[in-house]
Amino acid sequence: MKTATVTESKNGYSELLHSAKAGKGVLILDRDVPVARLEPVLADTVMDDVRLLGLERQGLIRRPRKVGQAWAGLKAIPAPRLKAGRSAVAALLAEREDGR
Repeated sequence: MKTATVTESKNGYSELLHSAKAGKGVLILDRDVPVARLEPVLADTVMDDVRLLGLERQGLIRRPRKVGQAWAGLKAIPAPRLKAGRSAVAALLAEREDGR
């Protein structure tokens, strides 16, 4: 594993990132004491959302929309209206007698 001081890390950050992308880790030292480690991220440790976003951008998948968006296009079914002078309870009892 490559080592770099804090100053070298600060000044050569891009180079350290390139080596991490190449699969090489970097140990960062502060006055010869290890304080951090820069390592490549393995494919199985990448968060699912980030990986799915990458697949979506490539056009390989299409993620589902949110539930509210999916239902927004549907028209609401109006509730049935009672005839004037009729009771909702009477209509319900009549439906029960008819077996509906």
